[in-house]
Parts: sequence; C-alpha cells; structure tokens
Amino acid sequence: MTKLESTKYSVLDLASVTQGHTPADSFKNSLDLAKKVEEFGYTRYWFAEHHNMANVASSATAILIGHIAGGTKTMRVGSGGIMLPNHAPLIVAEQFGTLASIYPGRIDLGLGRAPGTDQTTAHAIRGENFKAMHNFPRDIERLQQFFSAENSHSNVRAIPGEGLEIPIWVLGSSTDSAMVAAGLGLPYAFASHFAPTYFMDAIRLYRENFKPSASLEKPYVISCVNVVAADADEEAERLATSVKQLFMGIVTGRRQLLQPPVDNMEDIWNMHEEAAVNQMLAYSFIGGPAKIKKQMEVFLEKTGVDEVMATSHIYDHQARVHSYKIFSEIFK
Repeated sequence: MTKLESTKYSVLDLASVTQGHTPADSFKNSLDLAKKVEEFGYTRYWFAEHHNMANVASSATAILIGHIAGGTKTMRVGSGGIMLPNHAPLIVAEQFGTLASIYPGRIDLGLGRAPGTDQTTAHAIRGENFKAMHNFPRDIERLQQFFSAENSHSNVRAIPGEGLEIPIWVLGSSTDSAMVAAGLGLPYAFASHFAPTYFMDAIRLYRENFKPSASLEKPYVISCVNVVAADADEEAERLATSVKQLFMGIVTGRRQLLQPPVDNMEDIWNMHEEAAVNQMLAYSFIGGPAKIKKQMEVFLEKTGVDEVMATSHIYDHQARVHSYKIFSEIFK
C-alpha cells in the first residue's frame, strides 16, 4: 500500500456564507455535503468556531456538529476546533458529552486556544472573564478529568460526559501548540490551510517530543489544506479565485461574503495583496485530478502526515461537492 492509499482524508467546514445566500443556505449545503462525503469515504467532518464574521456561520459549533451527526451514519463529526478561552471546560464537557451520548463513537473534540475572533468580540463573549488568565494545557487536563470515570466522586461532574470516550485533539498554528500536544500525548491538527509558516517546524517538534499516553501510543498528525479540484486545471484555477478573494479580504481587512469566481484576479488585487494571499495559501491543492494527485504525493512524502483535512471555499455548491469527490478518488 502506498503512502497515498494509507492516508486518511477528512473535511473542515466553516459553513461559509456565499454572496446572495444566507446562513440557513450554508447549513443546508453543509448537511448535503456531509452526506456526500460520507459516501466518498471521508473519515471525519469538522467545524471551526469563529465569531463576528459575516462569511462564516459556524459560531455555534456544537449545534452544527449535532446537525451533521444526525444527518449522517458512520462518519466522525467534531470540532476543528472549540476555542477553549471562550468556554468553561465544564460546559464543553457537558455539550460534547451530550453529543457523544446521542451519537456514540462518532464525536471528536478538537481544541484551540485562540479566540476565533477579534478582541472586541472576545470581550463580548467572555464578559468579566475577559482579563482572566487562561492556561491551555491545564484546561485540557480539566476536560480530561471531567470525562474520566474517576471523576464520579468529585463535587463537580459533567453529566453527560463522565466516563465517555471522546477523543481530544490539540489544534494549532504554532510550535507552542505542538509542544502542548506532544506533552499531553494527544493527536495534533495543524492549521496549515491559513498559517503555513511554522508547519514543518511544529510537526517536527511534536514528533520529537511526543510522550505516549493512555489516549495515544505514537504521534498522529492532521494537516489542514485548501483544496479546489475540478475536471480540468483551468476550471480549478477559475474556481479558486473565490478563495483568493476570501483571503484578500483577510489581508486587507475588507471581509465580505464568499464571492463568485472571476476570470482574472489581476483586475482585483495589487502585487502586495497577491503576495500576501499566496503566502497564506502555500499549502493549497488546485487543479485537475492528475495535478492534485502528484502534488499530494509530494506533500505526503515531505511531511509524512497521517491524515489530510481538506477545506474548500468554492462558491457553487455542486462544484464544491464535485471537488471533494475528485479529491477522495486520488487516495484510492
């Protein structure tokens, strides 16, 4: 079996809101996509927690996880991730304990330590707790305690949640998160789809410093990447102008709903914006089946990751579904 054939492939969804549509449309599309990718052999379907972004509707992450898990049968569903500074560990344990009780053996809990938003919105989320010190590793350990059967004698218990096997993942975009995941012996998912700079250093440090735990015997790495696949390279490049416009909005601070593709990005961005966007999109796979397969073989040889998580900001829903179908076929 080749490295490509042994690598798992999954989905990261931000419930992107496209121009001319609403979050309600995004949720319908997410469920339809989830049902399709389950058929295509995808391993898991994660949502990322973001707030105060007009083009991202995955703010109530746990609710969307339940929506997707309820509409699928076997695929794992989870968070990529829940931003721990925004939540008390007990509340997270109760929410995911509830999900895991309804959908046993199918729920993943990915955790991040960023706010998932701007500072003003973070203040609105946390209220008086905004200035409180947050200790990411300690909060993860508190979650593990709430999920443990041994916590049944504690004065504070997670019901439901206690005694359930809910895999915890550490998410990150820096070497700091890699050391947290390694020290706790947990699987590690890196946000290389928008923060590629420290990716190679982070996964090296994670593997070198990994301490086996009751959860995981050896290191396990997910790399999240951007994927825009189509039947032909030219069509994929055109579809990818939507994600390029999205990232240009991040670079310039002029965010907008996910835009339709355009024929020529040169009419939209300047050379500095182009350079910044291309830097953020360093780990992107754009093209037809043959091109993407070759690129993925090189990527897997270079990184040795165990799983690839694809996020695809494609304006047309059917084109997005087709992209995920093409991507799944390169692993078979």
